[in-house]
Amino acid sequence: MNHLFEIDSLIHRYGSVLALNGVSLSVEQGAIGLVGQNGAGKSTLIKILLGLVKHTGGTVRVFGTDIAQHSVGLRGRIGYMPEREGIIPGLNGIEYVGLSGELNGMPRKIALRRAHELLSQLGLEEARYRRLENYSAGMIQRIKLAATLVHDPDVLLLDEPTSGLDPDGRSAMLALLKSLAQRPNKSLLFSTHLLGDIEDVCQHAIIIEKGKIVASGTLDSMLAGEANTFLIRWKNNNESNDGYLTALQQSGAEVSSGKETGQARVVVTAQWSRQQFFQLAKERHVTLVCLEPEEMDLRTVYQRLVGFKSNEPPVIGLTKSEGSGVNS
Repeated sequence: MNHLFEIDSLIHRYGSVLALNGVSLSVEQGAIGLVGQNGAGKSTLIKILLGLVKHTGGTVRVFGTDIAQHSVGLRGRIGYMPEREGIIPGLNGIEYVGLSGELNGMPRKIALRRAHELLSQLGLEEARYRRLENYSAGMIQRIKLAATLVHDPDVLLLDEPTSGLDPDGRSAMLALLKSLAQRPNKSLLFSTHLLGDIEDVCQHAIIIEKGKIVASGTLDSMLAGEANTFLIRWKNNNESNDGYLTALQQSGAEVSSGKETGQARVVVTAQWSRQQFFQLAKERHVTLVCLEPEEMDLRTVYQRLVGFKSNEPPVIGLTKSEGSGVNS
């Protein structure tokens, strides 16, 4: 399978601000989530992949071609949906999408025919002749998506496509993206800071934090959790909370205390028997009330990788590494 893009030691600065710091990735076809906090470098990376921003250092290849030398020629194979920019006041929906097709090399007649088809498919048939400045936020995002799709690109670069949408609009957009992600021989790179959006649409994820790649890989591998890892809860009888944890550590387990008293995450060796949890609890006069294998969620994984403590974290990390690839 051919690589969508290959990045080696990518650096980009805005004046004194280091936006991307040594990014290295090799990404293959599929539905890929690019996730991180606002300001992590997601939009900068997308614009570099498109050739809209000339990077400071490193190499970037898209479909095997150096973006620094052939960015214009590659744009016909790429569909780009910006987060905020892109709407042209004074144009109606058909004119806007048709113009996007012409700018990507389509004959005017074919571009307009394709625009009519897309607006019908995206639920904008009745608004096709309405001026864009009279569109709602949800309609604007859909018309931008239509303009991204009109020339049938091989890969979509979507920058925060659910930004500014109400819950119903966000659900509708995610349903569209999920359908697009399932097209054969087509790919999608989807930038967001929202955990649930990636989980709904993508099979792979790239985690970026402060301009560096924290992790990349498949969602399935992340959600499987770590082998020989358990979550335990217990009630004290006559022993202090530290006594049981100390006994586990002395037996070779790695222990991380939970947020509340009587909770912990425990990593043991492959030779460890679950019966040892109960035996040590009996010796320390505590009652073990819960013993279950760890099942990871996206919030927990992200927090462990980057230490994000907000109530609304960005999403997801996988295996922590400096330059791992995303493989289909």
